[in-house]
Amino acid sequence: MFSENANKIFQEVIDTYHIINTVDQPFTNKYNKDTHLLEHLLYRKSWIDTVQWHYEDIIRDPQIDPVAALKLKRQIDASNQDRTDMVEYIDSYFLEKYKDVTPKSDATINTESPAWGVDRLSILALKIYHMNEEATREDASAAHRDACQKKLEVLLEQRVDLSTAIDTLLEDISNGDKYMKVYKQMKMYNDDELNPVLRSQK
Repeated sequence: MFSENANKIFQEVIDTYHIINTVDQPFTNKYNKDTHLLEHLLYRKSWIDTVQWHYEDIIRDPQIDPVAALKLKRQIDASNQDRTDMVEYIDSYFLEKYKDVTPKSDATINTESPAWGVDRLSILALKIYHMNEEATREDASAAHRDACQKKLEVLLEQRVDLSTAIDTLLEDISNGDKYMKVYKQMKMYNDDELNPVLRSQK
């Protein structure tokens, strides 16, 4: 199933990142885009999410230098754009894969595209990894570990449900019971023409 493979790749990425465990480490995609395009896209997507997870940790440091914080905010903005771009690349993959499927006359559209479901699955993998860290942290109190273990169990259940929903959606698309319709993200704050602050500086 698609989700089983995706979850395996997300775990690979997270484990690889935490070997060095720094946002500045070099990135290497272990999957060749010419022979394993979907895996290549999923690996890259998860890496972006993993680095951004740690950006978000760093920027919440109350003692962070304001100059460093501004630089990091720019990096988070760029990462968000990369994340959105990767979602669109993954949806393009699925559009190409199912381009010859003729939707049934009563086919319906889903509330989100497959890749936005994948986006949530990637973030969920990070939540699970870090909640497990908290649930097993030896220097934490027993009450803290117990509370985090309960949250971890909910997250694991959520991953099963979300994985099932994504696999079902892809099966429905392949059978013509649902159809894909992708809207490109129209982020206004990065656009020189649409953001009034940026436009005024031209």
